[in-house]
Amino acid sequence: MLGLNHTFDSEFILIGFSAFPHLQLMFFLLFLFMYLFTLLGNLLIMATIWSERSLHTPMYLFLCALSISEIFYTLAIIPRMLADLLSTRHSIAYAACANQMFFSFTFGFTHSFLLTVMGYDRYVAICHPLRYNVLMSPHGCACLVAWSWIGGSVMGMVVTTAIFHLTFCGSNKIHHFACHVPPLLKLACGENVPVVAQAVGLVCITALLGCCLLILLSYAFIVSTILRIPSAEGRHKAFSTCASHLTVVVVHYGFASVIYLKPKGPYSLDGDTLMGITYTVLTPFLSPIIFSLRNKELKVAMRKTFLSKLSLQDS
Repeated sequence: MLGLNHTFDSEFILIGFSAFPHLQLMFFLLFLFMYLFTLLGNLLIMATIWSERSLHTPMYLFLCALSISEIFYTLAIIPRMLADLLSTRHSIAYAACANQMFFSFTFGFTHSFLLTVMGYDRYVAICHPLRYNVLMSPHGCACLVAWSWIGGSVMGMVVTTAIFHLTFCGSNKIHHFACHVPPLLKLACGENVPVVAQAVGLVCITALLGCCLLILLSYAFIVSTILRIPSAEGRHKAFSTCASHLTVVVVHYGFASVIYLKPKGPYSLDGDTLMGITYTVLTPFLSPIIFSLRNKELKVAMRKTFLSKLSLQDS
């Protein structure tokens, strides 16, 4: 998969946060806390869904799959970033850089596809409740999760193959804390670089916008159905099942749009590095918080499961 036609040694140097030498320890402690919180939050969600039989439904199956993809996504990037913040040597092997890009794009797009599937699940539950058990059967749900992972893997393979078949020459310094596409494109040379850059950008934006439009379409039907419910209590109950998902979607696509749809202007290396924190650290950090606080069923199940275990230990 790798095009080994580069003119420097088989490694890159990740510049990362070198522009902020006095803040690196603070960054390390902050990102370590957020990473551990992200891991523990997602593991807590998965453990609650696993142990509470009332949560063995399609919506929570998708949430469990989302937590898994989020754990793997952060695992692909953040441990390396934390190690570099404490190290003076920031080199990364050519193959390791390609692997990091592949896994980060795979799990990142799997996350987007799963959010789309969760939107479809809410659409069926609210707009077609009588057909819900048929349309969201265990086999159907398993297929939707599997296709989300396959789609993410295809996106990761396409982007990584396109980037690492370019010729890299001159400097081997990546002005980022991870093997990200824009800084790697700046190290590439050859007539095909602009074409590859446009193709990769088009593929990523098309996939993200396609998912976003499908979610918006689902919620357009959901809102239309909810407004036809006669009682205020019924409308509130129907919308409350969507609140956590909708909030995560706004956060996820809000930060993604800043990255992929930002207008072209003077390229700021430090600004791009700091901007990368929003989708590698901040978004995964916020996701389990939102689902835990905004989903009443999950919140009650967490309290019931873990408080009961604590009371048993005390007794």
